[in-house]
Amino acid sequence: MPRNRNSFFAHILCFVVVALGPAAFAQQDLEADASADQNTSHNVVVLRALDKITARITEIELPIGEEGHFGTLALKARYCRTRPPIEPPETFAYLEIDDIKRHDVRERVFEGWMVASSPALNALEHPVYDVWVINCKMSSPVSKDGSR
Repeated sequence: MPRNRNSFFAHILCFVVVALGPAAFAQQDLEADASADQNTSHNVVVLRALDKITARITEIELPIGEEGHFGTLALKARYCRTRPPIEPPETFAYLEIDDIKRHDVRERVFEGWMVASSPALNALEHPVYDVWVINCKMSSPVSKDGSR
């Protein structure tokens, strides 16, 4: 019986290594792909946010470096990159997301790269909210008279 138990655990260990191995490599590939030199940098990230309680979906245009809010979440985008047009389309955004608790205490609930085509690859895990990247875009600067 001990031999069968060891064999069972060995099979489980092999399964875990095989199952989790690609995910670990995917995260490394994601970071390398997102920071590639040929990617185009943008100054606004377009996010979609879902309130799971009310089923409200909101599209948020968040300028890089500025903070936006959705419910109790404080969202800040650090980078937004897209692949050049000659490659398969992909959008990468580096986000910092804090959950604001009572007395303005912040708890970091997400920090890292999100990918538009694979939101589950590196997702925000929050009981009330989901946030995912939709696109990056350029926003023209506002002139003194208010026009773009």
